[in-house]
Amino acid sequence: MIEISQQGDIAVVTLRHGKANAMDVEFCEGLAARFEELKRSKTKAVVLTGEGKIFSAGVDLVRALEGGADYFLRFLPALSKAFVTVFFFPKPVVAAVNGHAIAGGCVLACCADRRLMAKGTGRIGIPELLVGVPFPTIALEVMRFTLAARFIQDVFLTGATFSPEEALPRGLADELIEPDDLMNRALAAAEHFAAIRTDAFAITKLQLRQHVADRSANEAKRFETVINELWCAPEAFERIRAYVSRTLKKG
Repeated sequence: MIEISQQGDIAVVTLRHGKANAMDVEFCEGLAARFEELKRSKTKAVVLTGEGKIFSAGVDLVRALEGGADYFLRFLPALSKAFVTVFFFPKPVVAAVNGHAIAGGCVLACCADRRLMAKGTGRIGIPELLVGVPFPTIALEVMRFTLAARFIQDVFLTGATFSPEEALPRGLADELIEPDDLMNRALAAAEHFAAIRTDAFAITKLQLRQHVADRSANEAKRFETVINELWCAPEAFERIRAYVSRTLKKG
């Protein structure tokens, strides 16, 4: 599900979960656990990528529909913990976005310190509002941190997904790479980061991101209850079912 291979001082974390690396409880728990292991290891930097032509299609909506409200109440904390663990990981993280990075997949890519995206037909974006659900607090704050300021409302409120060329000015990607060279370039970027003194990198990264933790803690107190209610409401399931039918061709 979450596979780790070692390239010298660099750990390559590959998402291998079904055809689309869709996020369910087990995926999120596994991702958080693997990054906790890497935090304690001698690894100096991480490359995060997906198997095949999809980085991650986001939340497994089919599984969510089957599980109902009880499942969502288990899933949402696991999803948030996965984002927190990757976003605040003290070592460098380079995302090699090998294809579609949608919704939670986009947020996960944006948890990295640098995003290299393969040129081609892959799309990236956060269509949560089109699905009919709000953003968990940490997901919203990660995206607010990442996006170019003038595009924040456009990306959030339209629910659009973007081509690699459109992703670049919005801050969703830092560099576009030919698909065949993506992993080599991601490893080179990770090696560049790994050469930096580890403790100096860690404290600087925390200084840059601490306000996200502070804001998330404050905003969670204000919004977590209503966010959970909106995810678990009958209308949410109706909208999710319609979205799945429309986009995945499943009833």
